[in-house]
Amino acid sequence: MENILKRLPAFVDQIREIQEVIISNIVLIGQTPAPTYHEEARTEIFLERLSDAQADYCAANDYNIPIGIIKGSSDGARPPIFVVAHLDTFLPADIDHNYIVRKNSIIGPGILDNSLAVGVLASLPFIFRHLDLRFESDILLAGVPQSIGKGNLQGIRRLLDNWEGPIRGAVIVEGEKLGRLNYYSEGIIRGEIACNVTATDEWEHRYKPNAIIILNKVIDEILAMKLPQRPQARVIIGKIEGGFKHGVIAYDARLGFEIQSDSEEMSKWMHSEIEDIVNGIGHENHVSLKLNIISHLTPATLRYKHPLVKSTVAIMKALDLQPASDSGESELSIFLSRKIPAVTLGVTEGENVHLENASMKIKPMFTGIAQIIGVIMAIDSGVCDES
Repeated sequence: MENILKRLPAFVDQIREIQEVIISNIVLIGQTPAPTYHEEARTEIFLERLSDAQADYCAANDYNIPIGIIKGSSDGARPPIFVVAHLDTFLPADIDHNYIVRKNSIIGPGILDNSLAVGVLASLPFIFRHLDLRFESDILLAGVPQSIGKGNLQGIRRLLDNWEGPIRGAVIVEGEKLGRLNYYSEGIIRGEIACNVTATDEWEHRYKPNAIIILNKVIDEILAMKLPQRPQARVIIGKIEGGFKHGVIAYDARLGFEIQSDSEEMSKWMHSEIEDIVNGIGHENHVSLKLNIISHLTPATLRYKHPLVKSTVAIMKALDLQPASDSGESELSIFLSRKIPAVTLGVTEGENVHLENASMKIKPMFTGIAQIIGVIMAIDSGVCDES
């Protein structure tokens, strides 16, 4: 491990030498729209970039998940190391995906979530050769579709469901934020509540209620729920939309929420309480009020004392990064739930993550890539084997 730590600072400058290749991959991939369930065009671009980078193998599997493999020296004696990034973005395909490259930044929709990470992934075969790195394990690079929102991490679920054999460890790459270190995942239940006041003719001769006001009642009752400090539990109201225009009562409205807790039992209890709130308000106000669960993840963790976590912290500190840990509800949770050691890392700093004018800083990116390589090297050296 000491040998890896000593080499890391030099990697930063060496990676900067080939920044044109990395930036080109980021821009080509980022300018290809990839809303959830419509990642086909980005899948093709990702595979083209892997092929140009001379990955030993690159193709899409039966579920159209693009995979690149860099063959290791053990010829299969060591399980593979997975390095993954989600292909999809929150933004629709019909917005302008043109990227602006400046001296110190790149600006464009989806750049931080998650086009930057996918571009880095596509560059890794070239980077490894430039750094003259060899690994015992095969390095499997996967761009996973159907990850965010209603995608419910289906891409990584399908990839792992159909993977035969053990996996040595995994690194999940996210565009932001440099210094990010996720090694545990809270339980979450993500849902949507839909209100429709036209589903019944009971209001034909009366004033119809306002769907937005009905959802406001739901919010008030959710916020009034008495939640314990331990186990940790909270409900985030993340999205509300509805109505037609000013001066017209909203007949339809939707509310997006997420239950978060480090206890599966608490998550289920909160879901049951919200279900009762929805059914009660719908009945009392004579409207159609429906609760739909979009995704459900169970809590999972490596714990800080795991060799992979401790090695990752050492790698980050060797690069003058201060690790910041929080729950990560990405592909990480799927790896951990299957007892596969994994961490999530961020590549760089940036602004306006989910807006059309999102921007990333170029210079910190080289440190971010160096930490990813350091963690791959650590897994290849055996830090996950002893666990």
